[in-house]
Amino acid sequence: MAIVCSLPVVLSFLLAAAHFFRAGQTAGVVAALALPFLLLVQRRWVAWGLQVALLLAAAEWVMTLVWMVRERLALGEPAVRLVVILGAVAVFTAASAAVFFVPAMRSRYR
Repeated sequence: MAIVCSLPVVLSFLLAAAHFFRAGQTAGVVAALALPFLLLVQRRWVAWGLQVALLLAAAEWVMTLVWMVRERLALGEPAVRLVVILGAVAVFTAASAAVFFVPAMRSRYR
């Protein structure tokens, strides 16, 4: 069960790695690809650290969303689809932090 619960966390970090790769931020790519490996360590601090990292990644998605919407609106282009897609990614990433409250994950990282 813990493996299934870990999938949103891994997917969120893969999406963050793709985002950082597109932006040319090598350190972000390396961090986003390395963080899911912490799921193999069964310590309480891992859950807390990954939750913080996921919330920071969600904040990065929101900042990117705001920046891209401003750019689109300045050019007179529509931005609704952009808001829906990046908003959904930000919400998914933030919600991925909640998997550590599932009983199987709570018992694993106690």
